[in-house]
Amino acid sequence: MKKHVISLLCVLFWLVIWQIGAMALDQSILLVTPVKVAVKLTELIPSTDFWKSVLFSAGRILAGFALGLFTGTGLAVLSGKYGFMRRLFSPLISVLKSVPVASFTILALIWVSSKNLSVLVTFLICVPIVYLNMLEGIDSLDPKLKEMASIFGIPPWRRFVGIYLSQVLPYFRSAAGLAIGLCWKSGAAAEVIGIPDGSIGEKLYQAKIYLETADLFAWTVVIIFVSRLCEKAFMFAVKLLVNRVERM
Repeated sequence: MKKHVISLLCVLFWLVIWQIGAMALDQSILLVTPVKVAVKLTELIPSTDFWKSVLFSAGRILAGFALGLFTGTGLAVLSGKYGFMRRLFSPLISVLKSVPVASFTILALIWVSSKNLSVLVTFLICVPIVYLNMLEGIDSLDPKLKEMASIFGIPPWRRFVGIYLSQVLPYFRSAAGLAIGLCWKSGAAAEVIGIPDGSIGEKLYQAKIYLETADLFAWTVVIIFVSRLCEKAFMFAVKLLVNRVERM
């Protein structure tokens, strides 16, 4: 309880700093107050158009995240088992890790429609993060534990749960937590460039064009909130799944 109170006080501190800064600047086009952003959110949230935009972007960004999570984990397993696969994937992962999001987005517009642009961009962003974290987790597995499991004839399922799952899970959680946040950032950026109809990115672009700073800040707050909500929900689902697997 004390931890939550401290976190709330920290948030309030920065909101006060924001309010003071906006009042001192006194230029709403450059920086609006958090009060105006809150008022704008109360106007946006009840509208059907708001929820359509949130669902549109969330569905595609989370689809890219899920595909990237699955692909990155699969490639890491192959690389952990076969040295040749590790060397084969190394240049690809280096490129995906280094290329800017803007370059990804512009190239992706050649391959896919703007409607599905965020799926591809978030997928490409997610894969190297998951791959590198999962590969580190696989490399950290204690070979003595695997040898002991073989000697005592521990069944494959119990071996997977007791050795592999318990040791790799922290790396998986770290990768997923980092990737889902970056997926929302890169997905929103891709939508601003591609401007698909009915997306959050389109709302951000329109706010910028018409100098509606309150709208810009409000939609940014929505992205932050939904990103954190998705992260918490995903981690909770992983926890439930792991608990169920361990009881089997």
